[in-house]
Amino acid sequence: MSGALKAKEQLIRAVECDQIGRILEAQTLYQDGITQLMSFVETEPDENKRKAFVLRIKEYIDRADAIKARVNGKLMLGQVVDHISIEENDSGYDYDQIFGKYMDDKTVEILLEEPHITKNYQYQNLIRFLELAITNCKNLKYFRLITKEYSDPKNPDQQKTNLGQIRADLERRYIAVSINYEDTLHDRRIYLSNGYIIKIGRGLHFYKATNPMYSIGLVNYKYRKCLQTDVDIWRNNSTAS
Repeated sequence: MSGALKAKEQLIRAVECDQIGRILEAQTLYQDGITQLMSFVETEPDENKRKAFVLRIKEYIDRADAIKARVNGKLMLGQVVDHISIEENDSGYDYDQIFGKYMDDKTVEILLEEPHITKNYQYQNLIRFLELAITNCKNLKYFRLITKEYSDPKNPDQQKTNLGQIRADLERRYIAVSINYEDTLHDRRIYLSNGYIIKIGRGLHFYKATNPMYSIGLVNYKYRKCLQTDVDIWRNNSTAS
């Protein structure tokens, strides 16, 4: 597929997602489509065609900027609807109990900001979160993960390989996936497109390992002891699409 054709398909899809309110996916498609189109324009020998493409690119950049502003508006914290304090060594707090009730059929997009996805238990926590999302959010169409890039000297491609496997599994379930790396990421946040924002002090990783390993809590995290953390559930009442 030529660069221009691929860019065209991405930008058409971006407009479609924009029109039906899937603004996270639209944002990614606009960004990727614009990048593809700009690369193609640089190799276009016909000056008139280049000028026409530049004008079209400007239109898409304007749309992408508008989408970015709407995404930022959706991510603004609104009203606190719940607060949970988890004390050191508490148990009874699996993901479903804490925020499962906010993940529903109206959730078609999810953004997860989680700085640390590098160790086996962190990948397992991510999988547990996604299993809950797939179970509760029957209409989920798009998932974006923002995390820090990590390169293990012994296996420098391990993070991308593991996240690539997770991406492929979600895509087989017809869920589009975007994985972005931000080295300065610190905050932990879950954004649901139905308007709820979940902020957990320790992100997804507030469970202690079972000790001994083969004991109650190994599989069902409701029985796991926890690290101390706080959970705030916010509701963004913005109705902008």
